[in-house]
Amino acid sequence: MRSKVRARRRRAAWGGAAVLAGLGAALLIANGTFDHAIKELTLPLHHEDVIRQQAGEKGVDAALIAAVIYSESKFSDQESSAGARGLMQITPAAAKFIEKQSGGTTFKLNDLSDPEINIRYGTFLLKELLDRYDGDEAAALAAYNAGPGNADKWGGADLNVEEIPFAETRAYVEEVLEKQREYHEKYGKELGY
Repeated sequence: MRSKVRARRRRAAWGGAAVLAGLGAALLIANGTFDHAIKELTLPLHHEDVIRQQAGEKGVDAALIAAVIYSESKFSDQESSAGARGLMQITPAAAKFIEKQSGGTTFKLNDLSDPEINIRYGTFLLKELLDRYDGDEAAALAAYNAGPGNADKWGGADLNVEEIPFAETRAYVEEVLEKQREYHEKYGKELGY
């Protein structure tokens, strides 16, 4: 008899918990928090103020910058096995080139962990590559991932994404272009559209 009473109490407790969970989910959905949480899990966006500022300053699409960050690091400061660092995965050699080209004189390698500096340098590099390839985003992204020498061999500004011989680079370019569309659609306001 006691076990039946305990079983009924457990069922009642679980039922009450389910009702509370349902009410909690309804409240989250009603105030938009749920949608934001889902967006943040599936397509994170951080440092949008820096992204907007760099997009405006350098004339690079903010959604493209966000998509590169997503593809390179998922918005998490990290270092690759090749030594690329930060949100946009800048190599030390690229950072030194960017510092020299942009007139910087105080850069230290650890600066690449600073989101503002990393996004500034990554956007500078993207702008250089977009200029090199007459605004062709696919060619610029192929060069960002595999180097300009490879992108030049694959057709430069006339590059056809489907014909990129490196599967990793082809997948990278396709992912960034897809994420660029998603960032534009889902975060238009945050990115200044």
